[in-house]
Amino acid sequence: MHREAAQAPEAVRRQIELNAGSLQQLGAVLRERAPRAVVTCARGSSDHAATFARYLIETHAGLLTASASPSLSSVYETSTDLRDAVFLAISQSGRSPDLLAATERARDSGAFVIALCNTPGSPLSQLAHHAIDLHAGAETSVAATKSYIASLSAIVQLAASWTRNDDLSQALHAAPAQLEKSWTLDWSAALAVLRPAVNLFVVGRGYGLGLAQEAALKFKETCGLHAEAFSSAEVQHGPMALVRRGFPVLAFSQNDETRGGIETLARDFLDRDATVLLAGAQDRGAVQLPVVAAHPVIEPMLMIQSFYRLAAALAVARGFDPDVPPHLRKVTETV
Repeated sequence: MHREAAQAPEAVRRQIELNAGSLQQLGAVLRERAPRAVVTCARGSSDHAATFARYLIETHAGLLTASASPSLSSVYETSTDLRDAVFLAISQSGRSPDLLAATERARDSGAFVIALCNTPGSPLSQLAHHAIDLHAGAETSVAATKSYIASLSAIVQLAASWTRNDDLSQALHAAPAQLEKSWTLDWSAALAVLRPAVNLFVVGRGYGLGLAQEAALKFKETCGLHAEAFSSAEVQHGPMALVRRGFPVLAFSQNDETRGGIETLARDFLDRDATVLLAGAQDRGAVQLPVVAAHPVIEPMLMIQSFYRLAAALAVARGFDPDVPPHLRKVTETV
């Protein structure tokens, strides 16, 4: 896990170069088709990338973006009218039966299918009208790291090409060097808080919500630590009742319109005597985790890169092998 996560900067650099031509063509196709909506479909870490895609597409392309439930196809065998819609399927392996069933029905229902996959020639890629290779290279650790970051960068490159957004494109080209720097940042201050923890909240909002979801999953699968991800708005409802003295909260904040709300929430947690770990936002009472400043769309992938190094160290500190999580395997073929 540690070794593969460290390879993310080179994977993103390679992906940007190798996919430039095909994504430029795909962007032109999407502008010509003028879809009415986008539907994402994914599981696990790939679904957290889909959360990021929803915010990015809605804010930059102005299109309604929703998540499909694969079980509607694989279990209930129903179809949805997806004429004039884009169906964005994201997968590392491209082999999960429920994802394949959903993609096939989406295509039969009139959707234009785009697949983001780290396995060239996979069944999912073959079903798609256009397949985007993540170019992350072999990933043998059960916990996805570089393939998740490669999914985020591919989504940014897709959005930039589709909307002809030079600002996004330039920001993405700076990301590999920023990822390298993010990998070197010291988040060890979080170890003393998280090593004895039993439960924690992971919080984000907007582009950072998928980041919070991904971090919570990694805590569970590699560290044996029960973590739940919330939007910084949603956590203020029922979940806040769980907070007691010393309850740990990890909050991620990219530098955009959501930061003020994250900082206010962090203060609310601190007033309840919670222990708050802050990445991006600022509060004197919190444990500050250093981040690399960048375009707010890029910052989530930089923060998760720093987090992956922390997660690998935390797993070992808690007596786990991050490469062999109990009861898990690399490809989960759900139906």
